[in-house]
Amino acid sequence: MDELSVGDTVEFEYPLDGSGTFLTRLSEAANGGVGPGDGIVAFSNLCTHMGCAVSGNVESDRGVAGPCPCHYTTFDLAKGGLVIMGPATTDLPQVRLDVEDGDVFATGMAGLVHGRRNNLADGEPVEEEGE
Repeated sequence: MDELSVGDTVEFEYPLDGSGTFLTRLSEAANGGVGPGDGIVAFSNLCTHMGCAVSGNVESDRGVAGPCPCHYTTFDLAKGGLVIMGPATTDLPQVRLDVEDGDVFATGMAGLVHGRRNNLADGEPVEEEGE
């Protein structure tokens, strides 16, 4: 967690193998944020409009993801992935995080990942390292 600077973005898979998500450290406190200043957050990589990847357009210093490369939806990461511009009508699903001994862990999802009827359906859940 200490290695993550404001503006850094780390991509990982959660809650299923192959499900793209990203973790970033914002310059401000965020809804659901953890760590120093509650600025570390994580979200699904898939725009809720058509499922295009938004992680390539994360601006942590401004606290936004987007615009989505397909239809330009932009999400406010400090406000739980709130849609702030564009055609998406659903906020970006947020990964619930927990901190233990300086390490950040994903513990669940708030919101439905684009294209899924259940975030854990039709796939292999990501397992914690060491299991």
